[in-house]
Formats: sequence, C-alpha cells, structure tokens
Amino acid sequence: MKASGSADLKLMGGSIPPWLFERMTRLSRAIVEAILVERGSLDFLARISDPFWFQSFGNVIGMDWNSSGVTTSITAALKRSINPYSRELGLYVCGGKGKDSLKTPAELVLVGDKTGLDGNLLARSSKLSAKVDNTAVQDGYQLYLHSFIVNEKGDWSVIQQGMKPAQSSARRYHWHSAHIQSFVEEPHAAICGENQGEIFNMVDKLALPAQASILELTREKPAHVMHGLRHLTMPTYRQVTTKDIDLKRLGGILQIAHEAQTTQFEDLLLLQGLGPRTLQSLALVSEVIYGTPSRFQDPARFSFAHGGKGGSPFPVPTHVYDETIATLTSAVEKAKIGQSDKTEAIKKLSLMAQKAENEQKNLPDLHDLIEKEKQDAWKYGGRTIRGISKPKSGQQLDLFE
Repeated sequence: MKASGSADLKLMGGSIPPWLFERMTRLSRAIVEAILVERGSLDFLARISDPFWFQSFGNVIGMDWNSSGVTTSITAALKRSINPYSRELGLYVCGGKGKDSLKTPAELVLVGDKTGLDGNLLARSSKLSAKVDNTAVQDGYQLYLHSFIVNEKGDWSVIQQGMKPAQSSARRYHWHSAHIQSFVEEPHAAICGENQGEIFNMVDKLALPAQASILELTREKPAHVMHGLRHLTMPTYRQVTTKDIDLKRLGGILQIAHEAQTTQFEDLLLLQGLGPRTLQSLALVSEVIYGTPSRFQDPARFSFAHGGKGGSPFPVPTHVYDETIATLTSAVEKAKIGQSDKTEAIKKLSLMAQKAENEQKNLPDLHDLIEKEKQDAWKYGGRTIRGISKPKSGQQLDLFE
C-alpha cells in the first residue's frame, strides 16, 4: 500500500525565520491533533510515511513548495509541538538534523522508559533504517537527517534525508513499521529523490544472496516483497507552474471559498465571519486532514494556503495564517470534549470543494491568481525572508474585504 520512488528535491540552505517557524509549530500541532481526534495515531503515522502527503503537509504550513527544507521544517516543527504533549497525544518525536540525528537511539530508550515500550528494540529499528539508507543503498546521498516518530503502542514511522551537494539535490526516505516484513528486502514506505539511474542497492530483492556477507543486516530474514509503491517527483525550478497544479482541484477550492460569502451554506454557519482568503486556506488545511491519498498527487497546490517563505508562489499571509490556526485550534479543542460541530464544518469545506471542482466550466488562470496574491499580500500581512510586503502606489485597504 505504500510508496517508493524518486523525486527532485531542490537542496536549499538557510534557516526558517522565527516568525514563520512559530506559526508552523502551532499549525502542525493543530493538524496532527485533528487527525488524532478523527482517526487515531496509526492513521497519522501512515500519512506521514506517504511522500505525497508529507510534501503537501510541508507546503500547507508555508515551506518553499519544492525544497528539501520541507523535510527539515516538518520534523523540527513536529518535535517542538508534539513532545511537550506526548503523554496526552500518545506520540513521541525523536531525532532531527545533524547532531540531533545521532541522539535518536538514546531518546527512544527514554521513550521506552516512559511508556513501557521496548526502547532498545525501537533504537535498533532506528539504527537499522539509517544503516540501510546510508550503507546498503549506495545511491550517493549522505544522510544528514533522521526523525523517528512512535506512538504509545509501538507503531512508528521514520523520515530521513540525504544530500548530494555537488548536484544541489536531496533524497528523502520514508519507513513505516506497519508495512515492514523485513529490513533487508525492499523495506521502504517511500524513497524521494532525483533519479540517478542504476544504483548499488543491497536491499533490492535481487541482492538477497549478497546480503549474507553483511551480518548486521541479515539478522532479519527476508520474507515478503512490498508492492504498490508510490513515487514522488518534484521539479527544481522556483516558481509554481500550471503543470504542477491540478487546476480543477484548485478551482474548486477558490470557488467554495468565495461563494461561501454570498450563498447560504448551512454547513458553514459555524465558520461565519471568516473572509474568502481564510476559507481558501482552511479548505486546503481541511484536505490535508481529511483527504484520501489520491488527493495529494499535486503537492504544489497546497502552497496556495500560506505561500512560501521565499515568496513562491507568493509571500506568507501571516494574518490569514493566524486566523487559520485560531479557527482550527478552537475546533480541535471543542472536539476533544465532544463538540465536533466546528470540525465537521471544516471537514465540509474540502468535501464541498471536491464537489465544486467537478462542476467547473472554466479553469482558473494560475498566473493571474499568483499575481493577485502578490499584489494583495500587504493586506494579509505578507512576509518573506526578505521582509514585509508593502502596498504599491495607489493601493488602499478595503475594510470590507
């Protein structure tokens, strides 16, 4: 059921500005909690091991849409937002980037002490997954990030990433315990990276005879070959283009966000007071929470929720971002005490958008949409790593927008 494949992940340097990372942390937690309330931790672990969903999640929280930094931002935001509430949520996030990745086994042993899980077994799973991707799969990418997410029952997912600086590319690897029968026979949930042609892969099923010479990796007996592996390919150019977006799906989001202001949608009464721009973001967040796997084939579409820190496809609308966080957080808190009306309303946004996309006659013009977002960025507190958006000469704020 899971995916393995290749993707172009542009290797980008630089850090996430504090004004954005703080928002990423709060929105990440709200999204994860919504999934936990609706479907439980095993569903979340399955989602995060899907490369398409993972990329969509990174885009909806405002990371550059095709950057290797999506991996860093998600894993760091989850560790910051989830771990203080691990006992309540039943999730633990270990590891990280650089030196933090080396701390993963020790952190997992501590998780075992807190939960009664076998921390040493979890640590061994962490080490083996890293060893497979760094040593057994010789694709030229050197691991620099390793994140291990485990629930209170011992189910887990691993996300790790390697880089090839000479080619400005990165490769991300996904593992998921629920789908692993063997650590040495095609164990990945997914591999995302630039296609390098043939590589030396000691965990390919054809390499089973050679594995006998690698003692550590042959302690697990090969048993079953995984099928239905999912592939993700991300382009390396900076700007989002029409070939990166399912315009019917994006059009459905835009239509429902704007018609909600002029049409009596009883299902959305609990979301009254939100402008069309916030409803646009909430509808995309809704899809990340409630959407099925087939809905994430175009991860770039989710960058139309909160833009990107580098300004592509447009600056991050911080006012909209804050309103989205507040609305979703309030809905999740109420759902915890049995008042799920507001989460149902948010869920209906994505369902209504899906219906709208099938009724469209005219697809949106992507260039016009991006240009409008850029021109209006100052109205919504637009920011990038280069500064705060300012109005062009003659622009005035419409208080009724």
